[in-house]
Amino acid sequence: MNLDHLVAVAYFTGWKLVRALPEKFAYVCFERIGRITLRRNAAPIQRLRSNLQRVCPEKDNAAIDQLMVDAVSSYMRYWCDTFRSPDWSKERIKNTVTVTREELLTEPMRDGRGVVISLPHAGNWDHAGSYFCGMGFPLVTVAERLKPEALFNKFLEYRQNMGMEVLALDGRSMATLMQRARDGALIALVADRDLSRSGIDVNFFGHPARMPAGPALLAVRTGIPLVTAFVSYTPTGIHVEFNSVPIPSEGTDSERVAQVVQTCADHFAQGIAKAPQDWHMLQRIWIDGDFQERSA
Repeated sequence: MNLDHLVAVAYFTGWKLVRALPEKFAYVCFERIGRITLRRNAAPIQRLRSNLQRVCPEKDNAAIDQLMVDAVSSYMRYWCDTFRSPDWSKERIKNTVTVTREELLTEPMRDGRGVVISLPHAGNWDHAGSYFCGMGFPLVTVAERLKPEALFNKFLEYRQNMGMEVLALDGRSMATLMQRARDGALIALVADRDLSRSGIDVNFFGHPARMPAGPALLAVRTGIPLVTAFVSYTPTGIHVEFNSVPIPSEGTDSERVAQVVQTCADHFAQGIAKAPQDWHMLQRIWIDGDFQERSA
């Protein structure tokens, strides 16, 4: 039995166990795991702290310490939600979501037009995606392949059971997304991090970062509306805030895409500033300092 298989077995066993536990006890357990993880201060936790320090430069060390407690708690809530949400009823999903400017999504979709949503790693987009699938909108997204393969397939099944079409991130995915956009689909893409050479340079909280071009490319080339979404936690569920992204009419495609990605970055920053604890970014995001570029 190889390591990948052991990881997959352990993960699937944990998934079943968490779903079997009483709800309050499950969330308490994840909260405790988060506290232990925070104390151990491994590299992902250190990266989360440095990211939040840039997002909240006005906070002193004590305030950052408290923000870290809240951020890790939010992150563990996301994982407990992920394990348990396959058992949630349609009523629970519907009644635990609030939305600002929902018409930015619903009006074009009801007119038969596609919409592309660009969003950061915040809150629980799977919860939001399940909510919009429940409204009858065909939702398409992209997922990077995970190792082991069995784990990737489990997440694929998890999202497909919500009603999503999930494309593997590869050289064919953009062409498929273009077709889905023209067919009137709702396309949701997480787009706050791309450190490869194909990433678009943006100013993010006053520092250089790179973000994916995908959502902007879809909007520029197909003409469908582009909106950003920021998902944050509420005491009983999630809140989704949509904002419209204007598509420039002048300039080359590359120039227009760069402008759109910067606007998306600005919208992400506005959402993160309001709820930094719900931005689950445990990886490098900025490209200054000791950043070393990797190939696309």
